[in-house]
Amino acid sequence: MIEKKGAPMEEKQESIQPEAESSQEVTAETTLLTKPSLLKRSALWFLAVLLAASAMIYQRATGPTYPVKIRVAEGITAKLIRTHESTADAIVELPAPLTGESKPSATLFYKRYRTADEFTSIPMKAVEAETQYKLEAALPKQPAAGKLEYYIEAKIEGKERRFPEKPETNVLIRFKDPVPDAILYPHVTLMIFSILFGMRSGLAALFAPYNMRQLAWLTLCGMTIGGMILGPCVQKYAFGEYWTGFPLGGDWTDNKMLFMFLAWVFACSIIGLKPRKKEHVVSRVVVFLAAIVMTVCYLIPHSMGGSELDYSQVDQGIDPSEAIKTGRQ
Repeated sequence: MIEKKGAPMEEKQESIQPEAESSQEVTAETTLLTKPSLLKRSALWFLAVLLAASAMIYQRATGPTYPVKIRVAEGITAKLIRTHESTADAIVELPAPLTGESKPSATLFYKRYRTADEFTSIPMKAVEAETQYKLEAALPKQPAAGKLEYYIEAKIEGKERRFPEKPETNVLIRFKDPVPDAILYPHVTLMIFSILFGMRSGLAALFAPYNMRQLAWLTLCGMTIGGMILGPCVQKYAFGEYWTGFPLGGDWTDNKMLFMFLAWVFACSIIGLKPRKKEHVVSRVVVFLAAIVMTVCYLIPHSMGGSELDYSQVDQGIDPSEAIKTGRQ
């Protein structure tokens, strides 16, 4: 009787052992989704904000809308504009100190970019403000994507100055058609949230994947609406074309958007929508790689190979809207 009872117990123990080994194998390939502490979550969000802000500041600093800053005197910095709407002349301003025996004077020189034109000179008007002079002159408005290069020669505090200082260096300004605020503001806002959630998704994949899936899908949604829908609308209003990246052109802003979008589409297609109690290592890897692709794209200077008016075609009588090219360096 004892032997008959013992045999089934041994068989039962043997049958349980493979199940335990199988459970260990699953645990090795997946991560149990447990909500981390408030401190850890706060730290990850802080780091995500820091990374996103750094990327956005770099994009703005390397983009065509960021003015050229040049020191004029102690406590006075000139901000020479690099973008303007095509509906009006672009006012170039050069601040100068009130001190000195003589009034400051300056001349603005400009010409169309990538042409053999001679530089045109315009005297700058000195306007006295409360704490400094302001030297002003207007660059003539250009069609959308038209570019002018300019520099300033000035006499400030009795000294001859050039802005920018290097003789072979000029400031480049590009004109664009107005973009409605109802299109521009949502586009910018959604792109800001996309980079923020993208960085947070990558950090979640590394350290706390409990909400990685939701963050990744939020990133993709933001990029779809802000980048792939509103982005082309901004491009259309500003330069007359919805899409100037691959395969239609060489605009790296559009190409970067396409690369990032496809990276997050791939990541979200792998992780899926269905919530899971455990997160597979493959899901974490693809989300982290999508965040890396996004980071690399944001390290590429803004508007490389962007829309540019070909003045040689305009001089041949071609309509400016038909003479815009991309991919030029």
